Amino acid sequence: MTIHSSHPFADPEHERDAVRRLRGRLGGTVTLWTAGAGPARAGLTVASLMVANGEPAHVLALVDPDSDLAATVEDTGACVVSVLEWPHRDLAEAFAGLAPAPGGVFTLGSWTDTDWGPRLEGASAWAGLRQAGEPCEVGWSLLLDMTVEHVELGEESAPLVHRRGRYVRP
Repeated sequence: MTIHSSHPFADPEHERDAVRRLRGRLGGTVTLWTAGAGPARAGLTVASLMVANGEPAHVLALVDPDSDLAATVEDTGACVVSVLEWPHRDLAEAFAGLAPAPGGVFTLGSWTDTDWGPRLEGASAWAGLRQAGEPCEVGWSLLLDMTVEHVELGEESAPLVHRRGRYVRP
């Protein structure tokens, strides 16, 4: 077995997308967006988001327009955003579609149904969001503009941060 100092399947540096590499250098706390109920639940790991304070406050996120989450938010008009921590990194990988989830991604954690969708139990913070307007395409992403209807904050110990394609231990 050979140990590589970099990812053995990565594109050569001169072929990598410069904008994606710039975004990767910004880094951010990883969140999990979930929506729907019963067998119609969907979720997606999201790090491209911002919170805008105001009356009402908004959360803006860029998501894959072809994701099940985008379709479910369009159907239900609501979702839950949970702030993930270091122990949730395998869950984040599964919801991103990068790790297997036998039985489905919602079998990997404990969930509580809310008015906005399924909430990950044990998350240090979560918010119930309602769609503010029609999603619009921005670049190759879909911009979701969500108003904040509910927030719960607990103790944060080790936020899950994603930077340059990897999780960074705090």
